[in-house]
Amino acid sequence: MKAYLVLENGSIYEGTPKGAFRETVCEIVFNNSMTGYSELITDPSSAGQGIVMTYPMIGNYGVNREDFESPNIHCAALIVNELSDKTSNFRCEQPLEDILLEFNIPCVSNIDTRAVVKKIRENGTALGVITDDISDLSRLNDLMKNYKQNKPVESVSTKEPFEAGTENTGFSVAVLDLGTKKYLLDALLDRGCRLTVYPHSASVADIISAGHDGVMISGGPGNPNEYPEIVGRIKELVDKNIPVFATGLGHQLVALSAGAKVQKMKHGHRGGNYPVKYIDDDQTYITAQNHGYEVAAESLPENIKVESVNVNDNTVEGLALVGKPVFTAQFYPDTTGSTHNTSFLFKRFIAMMEEGGCHD
Repeated sequence: MKAYLVLENGSIYEGTPKGAFRETVCEIVFNNSMTGYSELITDPSSAGQGIVMTYPMIGNYGVNREDFESPNIHCAALIVNELSDKTSNFRCEQPLEDILLEFNIPCVSNIDTRAVVKKIRENGTALGVITDDISDLSRLNDLMKNYKQNKPVESVSTKEPFEAGTENTGFSVAVLDLGTKKYLLDALLDRGCRLTVYPHSASVADIISAGHDGVMISGGPGNPNEYPEIVGRIKELVDKNIPVFATGLGHQLVALSAGAKVQKMKHGHRGGNYPVKYIDDDQTYITAQNHGYEVAAESLPENIKVESVNVNDNTVEGLALVGKPVFTAQFYPDTTGSTHNTSFLFKRFIAMMEEGGCHD
């Protein structure tokens, strides 16, 4: 049996069906990570995406659920050059294809992923469909034309508030869950924080009335311009002068709340080797990223300071709001303490909470 990846520009790539294969329409993106596929497919920011892995063999070390960033697999499909059916790691619990079958995720292997990635780099992120029937291309084109991913944050955010680290004695942090990764919560818990994780729809009144020392706004999937109601609530939070640390989608929404614009990138930043330079310190760090939108640098008002930029393309990677205890990171901050990574951002957030904010 053959499987095909058909892009909206008409390109067709032949492969082999794997996982819970079925006809699927999704946004086709590529990720340049050599490892970390378990974290990637369970990252809520991957919701609705058909992920093309640039590394030629995926699944070598199998899957260990301790590496999951959320309880579910969020990508719409996985597209690889070779899906390894043999695993060689002492931590392995099961092969990658088994977990794809369990979570009903389709996969295509034996695809010329190099050719697909070159096409995306040339023409930009595209919609695509994986299928076993290319006899009617007009039907497939109609599927892609009618496809729309509508506000995926609603599907990945927690439905009800929950607490974590109640035994800790550190600062109380509200986490606005737009699609948070487990590692982000663990980073705060490891620093002694007590967490209350709120749904994306949580009111500012509920967050403020709980008396939290700071707010973490997580990353997540989708087009930030589709969430004006969240932007409005973030603006309210910022006006309360409570310390705020925002990452990923949260970074973009904070920028929108301060009057900047956010625009779609040609093919996004997805992978583990993006260099980010902190301008004032003249220091560059290698970061992991997973996003397809950017804050438009030319749109920044005077009340926003650019703290860091991407060395490759000079896109905005970190912001601070002038006169406010608010800063952001477009990338995934490192969690382990080192002078050679971005874990200092958590230290900065803790320091802000130590100084306190003015609660109106």
